[in-house]
Amino acid sequence: MTTDIIQGDCLEVLRPFDVAKFDLIVTSPPYADQRSKTYGGIKPEEYVDWFLERSEQFLRVLKPTGSFVLNIKEKAESGERHVYVLELILALRKQGWLWTEEYIWHKRNCHPGKWPNRFRDSWERCLHFTKSRKFKMFQEAVMVPMGDWRFARLKNLSETDKRRDNSKVQSGFGKKIANWIGRDMAYPSNVLNFATECGNRRHSATFPKALPEWFIKLFTAPGDWVLDPFTGSGTTNIAAFELGRNSVGIDRLSEYVSLAKVCLQEIERTRNGNRNTSTNNRLRHPEHSRLSQGKIGRSEKIAIAQALIEEEPLFAQGKRVVQPA
Repeated sequence: MTTDIIQGDCLEVLRPFDVAKFDLIVTSPPYADQRSKTYGGIKPEEYVDWFLERSEQFLRVLKPTGSFVLNIKEKAESGERHVYVLELILALRKQGWLWTEEYIWHKRNCHPGKWPNRFRDSWERCLHFTKSRKFKMFQEAVMVPMGDWRFARLKNLSETDKRRDNSKVQSGFGKKIANWIGRDMAYPSNVLNFATECGNRRHSATFPKALPEWFIKLFTAPGDWVLDPFTGSGTTNIAAFELGRNSVGIDRLSEYVSLAKVCLQEIERTRNGNRNTSTNNRLRHPEHSRLSQGKIGRSEKIAIAQALIEEEPLFAQGKRVVQPA
């Protein structure tokens, strides 16, 4: 199993990669006008053109049966929502992508706030694009428990429960409760309920590991290849590694590349029972690394964390904070 963390702009880093290498691309890019100190703060009116250059490479390196999941959310300014995400969806379709689905990440513990004309954001988009209408999808891998409600509800079924009961409001929908007998698991909806995690104070915009983990389970099999072209502190790569997938993570900032490698090496050490990682390590770290395996100590971790915290305090962003990755 291979995990590469590479420093650079994904636009350039991906050019030498083989066509149709990856089974899944899952990422959260810098949002328009956000992270100006770390990612430059692309203007909304420039965002679509900026992104299309990079998504052209995504389209090239993704397998025909692969999926591209884009976590993004437009912000509000001067009392109005930006429309650059909607413009981006339309532009990606013209580029050759199929907009297959839209998943909603519901953040159960979103940041508090008060505005005169709206309520706080508690969800973000996870846009699902594909290259073809037939793509890999393992729905059984993300099934959820039915819940204890079924024991009481299914104990004594009425005659109505045993046949398809049409909606009383003439909507055309119907249900047959008896179909749930014997089922322990059910398919989920397209609303994903994952809390933001506050363990990672070393990166200015991170999503919970559960988010990429869910999509990796849904769209890939063990041994497949996963790409995060804006990997930040490596959340996607950690999730891929733990699930037995190969992955590549790309980020412009050397601090985040180093941080991602530190986190990956810590997880690998744990998996190896704190044995010598030089003999058991199957992670392939490119030569960009500032920190060799033998030199990652407490002082280096503190230095990286402190530099990022001083550069851009997390809670000043009004966005997501999560666990290291």
